[in-house]
Amino acid sequence: MKYFKNFYVLSAILFAMTLVSCESEDPVMENDEEVITDVTLRFTELDNSGATIGDPFEFVASDPQGIELGSPTIETVNLTKGKSYRMEILLYNSIADEDITEEVQEESDEHQFYFLGSAFIGSPVLTYTYDDPSGELIGLRGNVVVSQSTGLNNANMRIILRHDLDKSFPGADNPNFQNFVAAGGETDLDITFPLVLN
Repeated sequence: MKYFKNFYVLSAILFAMTLVSCESEDPVMENDEEVITDVTLRFTELDNSGATIGDPFEFVASDPQGIELGSPTIETVNLTKGKSYRMEILLYNSIADEDITEEVQEESDEHQFYFLGSAFIGSPVLTYTYDDPSGELIGLRGNVVVSQSTGLNNANMRIILRHDLDKSFPGADNPNFQNFVAAGGETDLDITFPLVLN
């Protein structure tokens, strides 16, 4: 009888140790994808010297559930042919009342925007260059030049935010890098704004 009692005690101890060891070895899954409910594109006109002139104006995309999860309301961007603009991207998570712009800026070595769609690719009507104050290629701030000679009046601005990419990957420093997936990482944002040129 004593043998069976010791056997059960020993079995219980071994079982408990197995559970503890399994729990400690299981990897903790992390979800680094940002929840973004609001994207604001803020434009300010630039003069020939690159200085801002006039008041900034904005276009917003929003979805209370998160832009990547729902069906966002997206305003149409209106720009003037032949003009240059500073474009700033502002990101916000209204669910957590969190400024995602600040987070992306703090993790500048892990984030980068790419600018695609018919506005930037093929016969582009817009030319984009990074102009982040930190010098890091992020895309929270950049310069946009609108073609004067384009016969098009409509296009699409596809804006993609990548996280944890290899920024040294060949071509990753190009804001219009179509093969951005090859540089690794995850997509935090992929949204398309309609564009009208006046």
